[in-house]
Amino acid sequence: MRYLSTLAVVLLCLPGVVCMPKAHAQNAALPPPVNFTAEQDHKNMMDQLGIKALRPGPSGDENAPNHANYDESKANPYPKITDPLMLNDGRMVTTPAMWWNQRRPELLQMFSKYVYGRVPKDVPKVTWTVKAVDQEMIGFTPVVAKDLFGDVTNSSYPAISVKIHMTLVTPAHAKGPVPVLMMFGPAGFPNPHEPSADEFARINTAWKALLVQQDPSLKGVFEQYPAWQPAKATPFQFPRLNEDGGLPNTWQLAAAGWGFVLIDPTTVQADNGIGITRGVIGLVNRGQPRKPEDWGALRAWAWGASRGLDYLETDAAVDAKHVGIEGVSRYGKAALVTMAYDQRFAMVLVGSSGKGGATLLRRNFGEAVESLTGDEYYWMAGNFMKYGAAEAWFGSMNPGDIPVDSNELIALCAPRLTFISYGIPAKGDAKWLDHEGSFMATVDASRVFKLLGAKGLDVEGDYRTAKMPPVNHGLLDGQLAWRQHDGGHTDAPNMKYFIEWADKFIGHTPPQH
Repeated sequence: MRYLSTLAVVLLCLPGVVCMPKAHAQNAALPPPVNFTAEQDHKNMMDQLGIKALRPGPSGDENAPNHANYDESKANPYPKITDPLMLNDGRMVTTPAMWWNQRRPELLQMFSKYVYGRVPKDVPKVTWTVKAVDQEMIGFTPVVAKDLFGDVTNSSYPAISVKIHMTLVTPAHAKGPVPVLMMFGPAGFPNPHEPSADEFARINTAWKALLVQQDPSLKGVFEQYPAWQPAKATPFQFPRLNEDGGLPNTWQLAAAGWGFVLIDPTTVQADNGIGITRGVIGLVNRGQPRKPEDWGALRAWAWGASRGLDYLETDAAVDAKHVGIEGVSRYGKAALVTMAYDQRFAMVLVGSSGKGGATLLRRNFGEAVESLTGDEYYWMAGNFMKYGAAEAWFGSMNPGDIPVDSNELIALCAPRLTFISYGIPAKGDAKWLDHEGSFMATVDASRVFKLLGAKGLDVEGDYRTAKMPPVNHGLLDGQLAWRQHDGGHTDAPNMKYFIEWADKFIGHTPPQH
């Protein structure tokens, strides 16, 4: 046998025969990535689940024949919501130990299986690299900005590469580590430091010389327009104020002595169904379609945020015990999911998150579960499609069959700082988001905060009877907070309240200017 093995190696390495390293041979045997359209991927998951037809989602256009329900009398078709303090065997959770050891693990398991999907055990590690460091000004605050890339190891499937983009900004003159708010959105240097006037002159002289060398006729053009310069300093612009007239969120954070992180979720996983066989989900699945319990984009974005926190825990400028996560709309959903699953995050600002975020899944008001099983299916686990099924091998299912709800998702954040934020429909935070349904979920989650020694919302009654406070009247006395501002589809008007509220609980004092 040893002779035959040696002979095989010799034959493979004779002149004219290409020697193939073992790793390369293994990679060559891997299947290429599947190139489904979103419609094909959606149909593939329906076929796996045995679903023949889904109920169509409602229209946000109130004049459309299939418009969403906005009649409060029809908004609560199910007699009760799931109870975060009732174990699956029917026993009530009466002590913090029962919550931590029994109920919390049950909820995480159910959310993973039925709603957001499971993160595989074999997700490759992420290696962070600081690509550049810049000394900048955010408003009137000097800061240090670090642009980072997190390379996800792809040796198991080289056909897909994932590089997470994140930018960390911290006050330059802080006397110690600072609290940091990680925000979902585009990454990159927020205000790059530019060359001086003298340096711009040298750049332009060199640039013109190179252009003339490439095309000698340009010498006459430059002589005709001696004042024109190829490179110019960025002209000063007044900041674009928030809807409430306040300074931009990044200015407020820096002035308050906070750092912030800009992390681009689309560099972790694409925000569409076409990309579900790419990104980190595709990498782990080796380019193949998902199985019903596999993670969706919301859980992948949350995983990416956690990997960003891995880096922050190594950076001396960051107070890693006081890192928060923030997002608006779909990224508000992702921020809440991040907070629920990763207990290292100390706080969250959830902006206008709607269904799949802070709004009750069982509510029939505006955005529906069917909205998340249709065009936005890729946010969720494949199994979530079952709750929009009109015809399937298992019959049909509806939101009342979901074993968990958003009150329990908020409860998973307890007792850490959790701020639920919304705007108003008149300014563009559409009724579609069901502000009332989010308030109801937040009220019910308060019971878990109280069990764990934290303060929930200070309201009378339970989730069915408590009255939503007036716009601009925040419930900010406890670790669970609610505020509806008078702006649109943004959490910017609530940023100053979030900073003050968080500072109070974490014991952070803003610098004295």
